[in-house]
Amino acid sequence: MKAADQFHIGIVVDDLDAAMDDLGGLFGYEWCPILAIETPVVLPDRKIMLDLRFTYSTSAPRVEVIKSVVGTLWVPAEGSGIHHAGYWSDDVGVDGRLLAGRGYAEEAKGVGPDGTAVWSYHRRIGGPRIELVSRQLEAGLASYWALG
Repeated sequence: MKAADQFHIGIVVDDLDAAMDDLGGLFGYEWCPILAIETPVVLPDRKIMLDLRFTYSTSAPRVEVIKSVVGTLWVPAEGSGIHHAGYWSDDVGVDGRLLAGRGYAEEAKGVGPDGTAVWSYHRRIGGPRIELVSRQLEAGLASYWALG
């Protein structure tokens, strides 16, 4: 993992449209179309289906804005409002184990049809939440960002 692999900051909000309007008005962000997906998520104690609504800014540095999901880790962060820092990963499983070895417990992960992790969230008490995103998703996200 390298600092240069950091590609977005994620913010979880209760009102997606209002947050997009606010950040756009303040900083000039333009947004990709909102994505609404149902995705399987593996938590430490169970698997769930999660309905996510989110978007990314069209320009870098990227900001990801996610609609909150009650009863999950996708709730607004207190204080700064920053929910996570997202990093590209060549191997989410290997990098996730490296983070776990440094005290960043895995909170959730998304897996492909073969069971391989394609993204994961990790957090250490008193530390930031880190999202690892497989580079296999980079081309698809780049196409999505170009839609904005």
